[in-house]
Amino acid sequence: MDFRDDAQLDSSQVEDGRGGGFPGGGLAVGGGAVGVIVTIIALVFGLDLGGGGGGGTGTQPLPSGTGANLASQCKTGSDADQRDDCRIVGIVNSVQSYWSGQFKESGRQYTKASTRLFSQAVNTACGQATSDVGPFYCPGDKKVYLDLTFFQQLKSQFGAEGGPFAQAYVVAHEYGHHVQDLLGTMDKVGSKTGAQSGSVRLELQADCYAGVWSKHAASTGYITALTDQDIEQALDAAQAVGDDRIQQKARGRVDPDSFTHGTAEQRKKWFTTGYESGDAQRCDTFSGSV
Repeated sequence: MDFRDDAQLDSSQVEDGRGGGFPGGGLAVGGGAVGVIVTIIALVFGLDLGGGGGGGTGTQPLPSGTGANLASQCKTGSDADQRDDCRIVGIVNSVQSYWSGQFKESGRQYTKASTRLFSQAVNTACGQATSDVGPFYCPGDKKVYLDLTFFQQLKSQFGAEGGPFAQAYVVAHEYGHHVQDLLGTMDKVGSKTGAQSGSVRLELQADCYAGVWSKHAASTGYITALTDQDIEQALDAAQAVGDDRIQQKARGRVDPDSFTHGTAEQRKKWFTTGYESGDAQRCDTFSGSV
C-alpha cells in the first residue's frame, strides 16, 4: 500500500495518548455488544497479547515517552509511507472520507470518530482497558482505540504476515463498527456467543465493510491503486484472527459455541464479499446463515 506523496493528512482525526494510561490496569469494559466481545477475547480465550515491539513493518521506530506530535510529524502521504502512526492517520482519513460520502449519498449524516493511540492501558467511556484486548471501538464515546504494538503481535502471536494493508484492514474493521453504531445495527445484538450469534454477525459485517472501503480506497485521494499483495495482506490478517484459529492456538481445541468473531474462512469470505462488490448493501450478515 502506497500513499499519494502529496496527499494532505488531517491529524486531528487521531489522538495521541501514548505514554498515558491508568495505574494498575484492570478491565471493566462496557458499552453493549462491543464491550462484551472485547471481554470475551481477553478472558475466555485466555490470550496474553501484552509485550512485543513497535509496529513491526520495518518503518521508522516510534518515539518513546508521551508519543509523537502527530500534527507536526504527519503532514503528507509521504509521511504515512514512512511511519506507522502517520500511516494510521492516513488510513483513518481515507476510511472516513469514504463513509462520509456514502452516508451523504443516502441522505444520512456521518459523524466522524477519532482514533486514540495508546500504550499499555487507557480509560474509555466503555471502562478501563489494557493492550491485552487488542484494537476496539467504544460506542460510548465513539472512538477507536489502538495500541500500535498490536501489529507486531498480529505477526508474532497470531502468525499473520503483517504489512501496511494488514494495518489498514484492522483500522477499517473498527470503523466498520462505527458505521454499525451510526446505523443502529449494534442495538440489535445481544451478548450471546456462538457460530450464528449476533456477535459473530456483527464482526463479519465489519469485515465486509472493511472490504467495501478497500475497493474504493484509491478513490478517496489518499492511497494509490491497491495491489494483489495488499489484498492478500488483509485476507491473511482476517484469517489469522478467526475464532477457530485463535482457539486452537490458545486452548488446543475449537468450541463453536463460544465463537464471537467468526471462523478464518468466514472472515475471509465476508471481506472478499465487500471488496469484490464494493457495495455495503451486500454486507447483510444478519439474514440467513453466515
